Amino acid sequence: MPADRFALLTDAAIDVLAEEGMRGLTHRAVDRRAALPEGTTSAYFRTRKSLIEAVVRRIADLDRLDLQAGQLPGDAGDPVPVITDLEAMAATIARVLDGWMSVGRNRTLARYACLLEATHHPEIRTILAYGDASRAQSTAMLAAAGVPDAQQAGRHLVACIDGLLFDRLAGAGARTAPPPGTDANRADLTAALTAVLRGFVGPR
Repeated sequence: MPADRFALLTDAAIDVLAEEGMRGLTHRAVDRRAALPEGTTSAYFRTRKSLIEAVVRRIADLDRLDLQAGQLPGDAGDPVPVITDLEAMAATIARVLDGWMSVGRNRTLARYACLLEATHHPEIRTILAYGDASRAQSTAMLAAAGVPDAQQAGRHLVACIDGLLFDRLAGAGARTAPPPGTDANRADLTAALTAVLRGFVGPR
């Protein structure tokens, strides 16, 4: 499949998932969203399962690009950041999260929908590998900072960050926090993340 057609169809499916949920994801809905003739999506993805798997791959690829662009190394072999300034590290993470809440909001909501679907289809979770890279990076970062049992601490750190993201999109934080995509939101996220990081690595 041409890369541009794959991106067009899966990005349309991400928008459908974000707006209509998993039950709304059909081949016809994706055709309409992508403004393509009926039958286009089914020609490339014969089954609904293959469509969902393609969406999961697209989400995972875009997430990796965001982590790289946000200077949060996530792939094996990337340099481990040394924490010398907690607030600077928190600000870096906050920029990525703010992007996932604003311009990447639909993708984040679609990711949650796919994660719920993965409770019934474990192979989707394997493709998405959600959090694997960030947990590995957090573990390496905390180990470099001398945190005892860095593996457990890395898992806990990612869980805290995931909880913050979910709260801002679907929880009470969506009503009370500053609007996503603003300096105020990034500052608020930075303050919260600084406190979280300080709990793991202590003052710097």
